[in-house]
Amino acid sequence: MHGYTDNKQEHLRRLRRAEGQVRGLQRMVDDDKYCIDILTQVSATTSALQSFALSLLEEHMAHCVAEATQKGGAEAQAKVKEAAEAIARLVRS
Repeated sequence: MHGYTDNKQEHLRRLRRAEGQVRGLQRMVDDDKYCIDILTQVSATTSALQSFALSLLEEHMAHCVAEATQKGGAEAQAKVKEAAEAIARLVRS
């Protein structure tokens, strides 16, 4: 079981909304909409994906990382390192 399993339907709903936003961006470009309006929608879509990512990361930390640290050892170190790298990727994006 993954950390996000309990909230899977909520996550899927959020991802479908972001998918709709991307489709909206495609329509805006196809319809030759104003650049700033498109950039505003890009910002909203990016924000929605970042929010999803932070939620998923929080669940990963609370479930997968916490479980591994309770067990200790190499697996715990690997999970903490993996989470730190994921955080670094999110910060850079």
